[in-house]
Amino acid sequence: MAERERSIHEMLKDTPSMNDCGAAVQEGIPMSSSSNSVGVVASGIGPFGNSFPSRNHSAPTTPMSPTSPQSSNGVFTSTDGLIRTSASKIDSIKNWSISTYKCTRQIMLEKLGKSQRTVDSELEAQIEQLRETQRKYLSILRLTRAFSSHFRNVVVTQHALADAFSDLSQKNPELQKEFTCNSETQRNLTKNGELLLNALNFFISSVNTLCNKTIDDTLLTIRQYETARIEFDAYRMDLENSKPEMTQTVCSVEEAQRSYAHHKELYEKLRADVAVKMQFLDENRIKVMHKQLILLHNAIAAYFSGNAMALESTLKQFNIKLKSPNTVTGSWLEQ
Repeated sequence: MAERERSIHEMLKDTPSMNDCGAAVQEGIPMSSSSNSVGVVASGIGPFGNSFPSRNHSAPTTPMSPTSPQSSNGVFTSTDGLIRTSASKIDSIKNWSISTYKCTRQIMLEKLGKSQRTVDSELEAQIEQLRETQRKYLSILRLTRAFSSHFRNVVVTQHALADAFSDLSQKNPELQKEFTCNSETQRNLTKNGELLLNALNFFISSVNTLCNKTIDDTLLTIRQYETARIEFDAYRMDLENSKPEMTQTVCSVEEAQRSYAHHKELYEKLRADVAVKMQFLDENRIKVMHKQLILLHNAIAAYFSGNAMALESTLKQFNIKLKSPNTVTGSWLEQ
């Protein structure tokens, strides 16, 4: 026992001091396995110690990524691109917000009667007339569609009635002549009715294209013109309000003048576009409606007068494809 205690004391004498161990750990000096283990336990360094390991302060705390894009002078090009993109978006949002605010303010002031609006009496009268014309044409289109739908039901009923008469003519020999006569009459009416339906569908398709495509295209340009007029008046009012104020800087006045000139140019361009489009639209509208009204009149007059030849001639005149009675009748049965 005494020898064991003596050997432990000798080992403790051979170990370096705690300060020497700490210095050795920080400087990275290798130690022997026996002295290293004893020193680490004594100084409390390790997984079971109470103190934290020393940190090498000579290493950089925020190392740079080796894959980070850099320019020749060390500036991050990707960061500059993001900053420029963000600044561009912010400027766009800022300009849009300012323009929206000014246009909304201009509309409210016009409704309250506190701001004058630019008026082109002749052009605005033509625009109002065009909108009224579109409303009336849409009403005609709606009524023609209703007439075509009801008339289609009549044609389907006539076809079914013709089949019923034909079936009865075979089962009733005593009334075969009468049933056959009525069956042929209903078949002729069905044939002529299908020709009239072709004419009605052609009329509906042409008027629908005129109202919902041709006129709508012109009305879209008119809406752009009206928006440009509001912006022009808004910036015009800003320019008028900036002149008498002595506190306004020269830069702000020049900016107001540039904005006013830009929106004035846009307004005048769209006004000219609207005038040209309305002129071409009026010529096209007269040509289309002239053709379609003649078609509708001749087809309906020929059908209700019982003139089958005139009805077929009318459809051929307007290049409407004629269908054979059997083919057309089959299509109505499928519907």
